[in-house]
Amino acid sequence: MKKPNIKRKLKISLITLSALIILLVGGFYVYTLDYYHAQTNALQAFLQSGNSVPAQKNMTVFHPAGAHKTKTGIIFYPGGKVEAKAYAPLLAGLANKGYSSVLIDMPLNLAIFGINQASKVYQTFPEIEHWFLSGHSLGGAMASSYSQKHSSKLSGLILLGAYPLNKPNLPTLAIYGTFDQGIDQDKLFGVDSVEISGGNHAYFGDYGEQKGDGTAGIQRKEQQHQTIEAIDEFIKKTLLVNESE
Repeated sequence: MKKPNIKRKLKISLITLSALIILLVGGFYVYTLDYYHAQTNALQAFLQSGNSVPAQKNMTVFHPAGAHKTKTGIIFYPGGKVEAKAYAPLLAGLANKGYSSVLIDMPLNLAIFGINQASKVYQTFPEIEHWFLSGHSLGGAMASSYSQKHSSKLSGLILLGAYPLNKPNLPTLAIYGTFDQGIDQDKLFGVDSVEISGGNHAYFGDYGEQKGDGTAGIQRKEQQHQTIEAIDEFIKKTLLVNESE
């Protein structure tokens, strides 16, 4: 008489567990649907790139005008729950400095599900000799995680509104804004860093204001301009050091 009861309880438990899993998966999916969208100027910069890679739908490359044979490239991981296109102005600006800049479109807009996306880029652009990996916020954290195991493929790490998860094994630059409420500056100890006076967390991209962020004291374009200049200086310095060794 007990066996039917055991089977019935087991069946109820399995049904309950299945329902819970469905609710969790469904809830997470709904969570990912609420993300920061690229603003109009970012969408325009994205469309003007004209360099999407059909074979790799998760990336868009911004080439330097008239200098497609550049030997230095930048791979960029977007921030968490931010549409990748929001960083098009930043990547376009880096391309204007002479770097092939590859913007990665992360699954569900979360870099945690695409940590190894950089590995696909090397094969797509074999002409690039020096790769720098960069990322904003969660994208920066995942870029840091990736760099720990793939340092031989990279010349440097560039973090925007983020800090390294472990002691860096590559030349590393961290850039943050004065009013960035999402970064622990104490964790930047021992890392080259640049503070953008008046900057905040969201203005590295073009996706509006971010919840919980500080109010910026400068324009979005100015923060991105200073970011591009700092990255350019860091890359040139890093490559110069490498050549002298």
